[in-house]
Amino acid sequence: MTVLVFGATGQVGTELRRAAGVVALSRADVDLGDAEAVIRAVQKHSPGLVINAAAYTAVDRAEDDQAMAFAVNAEAPGAMALATARMGVPLVHISTDYVFEGGGNAPWTEKDRTAPQNVYGASKLAGEDAVRAAGGVHAILRTAWVFSAHGANFVKTMLRLAETRARLTVVNDQVGGPTPAADIAAACLTVGAALKDGHSGGTFHFAGVPHVSWAEFAREIFAQAGRQVEVAGIPTEDYPTPAARPRNSRLDCTRIAAEFGVAAPDWRRGLSAVLKELEAT
Repeated sequence: MTVLVFGATGQVGTELRRAAGVVALSRADVDLGDAEAVIRAVQKHSPGLVINAAAYTAVDRAEDDQAMAFAVNAEAPGAMALATARMGVPLVHISTDYVFEGGGNAPWTEKDRTAPQNVYGASKLAGEDAVRAAGGVHAILRTAWVFSAHGANFVKTMLRLAETRARLTVVNDQVGGPTPAADIAAACLTVGAALKDGHSGGTFHFAGVPHVSWAEFAREIFAQAGRQVEVAGIPTEDYPTPAARPRNSRLDCTRIAAEFGVAAPDWRRGLSAVLKELEAT
């Protein structure tokens, strides 16, 4: 079975390329801002499963680049969903915790009301709605705080800053579950296989455990990397950004475990693997 992946050069897409039978397309291969081009790409490859790992993830830039954010995060997945629905092919689409308003302390469940607080979150929610509206078999996987040895992410940023600084200030009142891209890729393939076998799909949460703040995440990065860096926690108000960030990014992953046997990964083990990969490069 051919698995067609959109987002070949992203963190999850890079991990998916390691799997057998995967054909991965980058933005150089297909313009995600052109819905018809996206549909043609799906038809051309005649896949047995499509995974959308592509996204416009520049959260702050999206505030001033709304048209492109919605084109990539909403219109493109909608086009994929239309094409796969017509072909009778299942679609796995990756979404985000940013579809929620981000308050409280309880992990968000799939049944909780969505209320995005920034353009990025709104564009991702529109993408979810477009996938559902197409009427095909699909699974939407909401995740959070993705990291890997590839691309731009918090782990690599912390290691880079540690090269020149002995003390860092990091937000300590935003809490979530860091999630290794490799585990997201594996979950997408497992869920996709179940859809092929007749699972009806739906919306699922998949993120790492235990839940930590960004400051706690940074401390574990430096501890595992053997870096002597002091991390001072600061409130969100002391680190203003153009786009509002959720204070609560916790995701309840009970449903995906019950229906697919996919347990929330311990991100600390994933971090160890990422650091080893970075050391080897």
